[in-house]
Amino acid sequence: MKSNIIAIIPARSGSKSIKHKNIKFLNKKPLLAWSIETCFKSKLFSKVYLSTDSQKYASIAKKYGPVEIILRPKKISSDNSTDYQMIMHAIKNINYKFEYIAHIRPTTPLRKISDLKSSIRTFVKSNEDSLRSVHEMSESSYKSVEIIRKKLKSLKNLKLNMDQLNNPRQLFNKTYTPNGVIDIYKKDFIMNHKRLFGDNVRGFVTSYTHEIDNINDFKYIEFLCQKKL
Repeated sequence: MKSNIIAIIPARSGSKSIKHKNIKFLNKKPLLAWSIETCFKSKLFSKVYLSTDSQKYASIAKKYGPVEIILRPKKISSDNSTDYQMIMHAIKNINYKFEYIAHIRPTTPLRKISDLKSSIRTFVKSNEDSLRSVHEMSESSYKSVEIIRKKLKSLKNLKLNMDQLNNPRQLFNKTYTPNGVIDIYKKDFIMNHKRLFGDNVRGFVTSYTHEIDNINDFKYIEFLCQKKL
C-alpha cells in the first residue's frame, strides 16, 4: 500500500491572515514542519512532497525530513488559487508512479497518526471517489441564520422561523465541517474528470481538530502545545 500513496503538503508564501504563516514558529519549529514530521513518522507514504512558490520555504522544509520540493508558479499561488490547480500542477511535475494522493494541510498541525492510518485504510477498501476528514459541529448548521435587511432569517431554502430555529439542537440533524486532517484523492479520477472530489466522497469523522485560520487560532494551538509539554 505504501508504494501507492504519496503525501502533498501545500505551503504558499502569500498568506494574508498571518504573514508567512506556514513558516511561523509554533512551539520552536515552523508550522509546515509539524506536517512534514508527522508524514515521515507515520511511515504511510512512499514520497512526501511540498508544493510551494518559495525557495526559502523549500530550504526550511528540507531541514525537517527528506521532503521533495515542487516549485509552483505565482499564478497558482494566490488567495484565489484552488486546491485543484495545486494538485494538478503537482501531478504533472511528479515523475513517480502512484495511485493515491493524501492532501496534508500545514494549517492542521496537531493531527493524529492514528487518524491518517485509519482514513487511508478506510478509503482503500471503499469504492468512493475521494475522502475528506471532518468533525461534528458543536451546533447544527441547520440552526444558523443570515441577516437580510437587518432581519434574522434561516438559511435559504430551510424556511424555518425563529421559534423553530430555537428548538433544542437534538431535534436537528448533526452537521460536520472539514478540518484539514487529511483529504485523499485518486490520481486517475483527477486526470479523467478534472476535479478532486467527485460526487462520492467518503466522510471520515475525527475528534474535534483545531485549524489555523487567523492569529487567535495560532495562539490557541500554541497554548495547547505548551500545555501538553
